[in-house]
Parts: sequence; C-alpha cells; structure tokens
Amino acid sequence: VQLQASGGGLVQAGGPLRLSCAASGRTFSRYVMGWFRQAPGKEREFVARIDLKDSITYYGDSVKGRFTISRDNAKSTVSLQMNSLKPEDTAVYYCAADTPPYGTSWYNRGNRYDYWGQGTLVTVSS
Repeated sequence: VQLQASGGGLVQAGGPLRLSCAASGRTFSRYVMGWFRQAPGKEREFVARIDLKDSITYYGDSVKGRFTISRDNAKSTVSLQMNSLKPEDTAVYYCAADTPPYGTSWYNRGNRYDYWGQGTLVTVSS
C-alpha cells in the first residue's frame, strides 16, 4: 500500500485548506483511513479517522467542528477539509491506513496504522 498526501501550503488564519491522500491497492474500501499531524518540536497528534461501515468518523478534540474527513472509495482517496484554520494547526500532516487484519490499539494511536504517507506541510499564518 502506498499513500500520497497532497494539498498542503500556506494559508491565512481563518481560511480553508483541503488535503487529499491517494492510496494504491485494489482493496481501498477495506482500509480504515486516518490523518495525523506533527508540529515542530511536538509529538505526533491524531487528527481524524474514517471507518469502513457507514463512514463513521472520529476527530481529535483540537479540530472537532472545524475539520471534516471523507473518503471516495471509487477514487481510492481520503480527504481532510480544514476550515477556520489557526496558527496552531501548522504542522506536517500525514495520512495513514489501518488494513486487515486491523490493529487493536485505540483508534487515535499511531501504532494502529500499518502504512503512512510522506506528509504534506500546512502553514497557517496569523
């Protein structure tokens, strides 16, 4: 499985940005997908997750109400719509895949995921 994240860039505070992650493999519909981020000097942080069934979603507390994760199984992509961006959202954003047999760690733990993209940098200016 290969993951390619894109869409990062420089945006002003309060603005929107949309990240995308394209996945290889024939069974994308069986991948549970997540987004994480890591700011300079900080630990990796869970951002969002989208499950298989009914596309159930989960969000980190710091992004709830502002970010929306979605998936398009026909295009093997997962997206992260980020609205009302804040300077503290500045980070490298990574998409990740939890593939069968699925991980047993809590959904917001990085070790739950088997494959990671290369990351895309989001910079929010104040």
